[in-house]
Amino acid sequence: MANLAGVLKSAFDLEVEDRAALAERLLTSLEELSPDEAERVWGVEAERRLEQLRDGRARTVAAEDVHKKDEQLLR
Repeated sequence: MANLAGVLKSAFDLEVEDRAALAERLLTSLEELSPDEAERVWGVEAERRLEQLRDGRARTVAAEDVHKKDEQLLR
């Protein structure tokens, strides 16, 4: 099995159209996960994010600030 670093290097060497097609296929594959697998994957991600918050590698953003930024971007 190929390792992630090798796959990424190969992917970044692709033409932009092929990278876009690859990205679309990868995202679609995530939508095809079984409910149990999706829950497991999101659980791992939630743990990773919580660890980053606790370590100070991430910060929270108030919902009000997010909504203001959204409004600015959608104008």
